Amino acid sequence: MDLITGANGQLGTELKKLLDEKEMAYVAAGSKELDITDAEAVRQFVSDLKPAIIYHCAAYTAVDVAEDEGKDLNQLVNVIGTRNIATAAEEAGAELIYISTDYVFDGTNEDEYSVDAQPNPKNEYGRAKLEGEKIVQEISTKAYIIRTSWVFGEFGKNFVFTMQRLAETHPRLTVVSDQVGRPTWTRTLAEFMVHLTATHQEYGIYHLSNEGQCSWYEFAKEILKDKAVEVAPVISEEYPQKAYRPKHSVMNLSKAKATGFSIPTWQEALAELKKALENNNQK
Repeated sequence: MDLITGANGQLGTELKKLLDEKEMAYVAAGSKELDITDAEAVRQFVSDLKPAIIYHCAAYTAVDVAEDEGKDLNQLVNVIGTRNIATAAEEAGAELIYISTDYVFDGTNEDEYSVDAQPNPKNEYGRAKLEGEKIVQEISTKAYIIRTSWVFGEFGKNFVFTMQRLAETHPRLTVVSDQVGRPTWTRTLAEFMVHLTATHQEYGIYHLSNEGQCSWYEFAKEILKDKAVEVAPVISEEYPQKAYRPKHSVMNLSKAKATGFSIPTWQEALAELKKALENNNQK
């Protein structure tokens, strides 16, 4: 029996769907079932369940809000909550999978970031997720840390749905063209999480996104290529946001590939997602 935290988020929901398809037993815990910020509640929950694997998908992801009014909640969920989960996992002898982010990097590297590149987060969200990484490394002897980026998928809020929604009411959209990274389909990420434990890979840090890279502008163009809408590029300065965004956060995928995991391109992943959404609409 495995445990999914953050089970109602976009990654947690995707992971539930995948485990159901594979007929793997798990307990799905959203914030109502498990408050990860409550150390004793987490310890009791995990002790009773005795999971073999904990997929720690729970996170505070409001990046801009984390800069001010959400700063304490960001710290509470992403740092204290992660400490509680890591401690309980270690006591139970469970493997732990912790999801981190490209925002642990400052985005000034013009090349790809390797798994052992020096982190230098420039926003509160990235700082908290890096602190979570360090806690996991310090506490857990059986942990996988997966850094990912630009997550999109079938469930929850994400860039794909935002662009599609805006295209319905706006003839012209402007999208930032000077921030470059790798989009990540939740399905690819969920499959990699299961792959790591199923194939008994070495514990440690991995980078996982879809193959290829693009700017947000190029991503939006691909999302809306079948829509009658103009997508125009703008620079970051024309679209100010509270939280710093890395300009070039392309992460190297060679360690993930070396595990034997096949990674589709982000264009292929996006096409598969669109197909799944169309099928859902036809049901």
